[in-house]
Amino acid sequence: MSTARGTLPTMRSATRQMPRPRAPDPERAAKTALTQLDLSDRVRGKRIAVTAGSRGINDIVPVLRGTIDHLRHLGADPIVVAAMGSHGGATSDGQRHVLEHLGISEESMGAPISTRMATSVVARTPDGLIGYCDAVAASCDGILVVNRIKPHTAFDEPFGSGLMKMLSVGLGKAEGAAQIHRQGPAQLASAIRAIAQLLLDSSMVVAGVAILENGYDETARIEAMLPDQLVERELALYREAKLTLPRLPVAQLDVLIVDEMGKTFAGTGMDTNVIGRRRIPGLPEPTSPNIAHIVALRLSPHSEGNAQGIGLADLTTRRLVDAIDWQVTYKNTITSTFLNRGAIPVTLPSDREAITVALDILPGANAALARVIRIPNTLHLERILVSDAVADEIAGQSGVDIGPEVPWVFSTDGWLVDLS
Repeated sequence: MSTARGTLPTMRSATRQMPRPRAPDPERAAKTALTQLDLSDRVRGKRIAVTAGSRGINDIVPVLRGTIDHLRHLGADPIVVAAMGSHGGATSDGQRHVLEHLGISEESMGAPISTRMATSVVARTPDGLIGYCDAVAASCDGILVVNRIKPHTAFDEPFGSGLMKMLSVGLGKAEGAAQIHRQGPAQLASAIRAIAQLLLDSSMVVAGVAILENGYDETARIEAMLPDQLVERELALYREAKLTLPRLPVAQLDVLIVDEMGKTFAGTGMDTNVIGRRRIPGLPEPTSPNIAHIVALRLSPHSEGNAQGIGLADLTTRRLVDAIDWQVTYKNTITSTFLNRGAIPVTLPSDREAITVALDILPGANAALARVIRIPNTLHLERILVSDAVADEIAGQSGVDIGPEVPWVFSTDGWLVDLS
């Protein structure tokens, strides 16, 4: 028997205890990792480009600062170079704004920052792929590449989001990013590796600093490596990162409510590894989780209007759509070639209406039995809200604590109060 339309299910807090290895002082950890490498002769008296990407890496500021301080200690002259492909609308000002939102400024870094979009050609692969590299980085005496190692949101193979991608896509700017994505999803990983190898073979890269995070979006550890170790170590670190990737606690879900999406949380706004959707023509969807309806409520202000990935949702709100910078979003979406991810879902005037519609169109529309999870975003999954049907299933899972009922609280305009 169905319940009245517009009824919302009872929700309870669920706290999940996940493995939590931590680097308590990421700045010092970066320095310590680099100290283990013999870089003195490679960098002393030389101009070294340090890469800074657009991902919302929790400790990117202290890690970059530690890297820069160590280079300066060795007698190098570091400069931070934006390495984010076509993000920020593929403009210098846009990329500078992205870095500033992440806390990366000349003041916080203690070093100059370049966001120029010009590229130089390093070399070509036997198959004709062009090795583009940020012109400022290419003019330096060396590149120290810094990034988090994490599975990609478009494919399951290594070199998804890591040092190799930073070299090939990030430093490749708009031209390099577009070239690699034009190879098609089945060839992304091999194209990333081939282009990155051109830079490694050119002797431009002096070292890499890899960041591994735990399930709480905290730095688990930092590892530095020489160029000839980079491919092998990234493969190993990728396997490790895949094991610690946060995931939903169930495989089947009626409605997933995502309070906030955006580039701060994933390249696709919502991590495809979490929501179980890619929506890439020609590629099969992940087998788990299987979610009937995804509702995206807000766009993170740190995303600079970039709503790439909004097409992964089924319903959204007028507030989110009004926050979209179409030029920035479409530039990123078109460069990726995955146009479905830029499609605007059914848009409702408020959070309450979007959530209500998602529930009302379920078969039977019985809110009391609906399997619903509400998360703050796809990056932070340690504290979530679950309906009674989900709570009953996960109550016996190790490390899961089911709390009391949490009421639905909306403003007079129908906006949902933040999950905190």
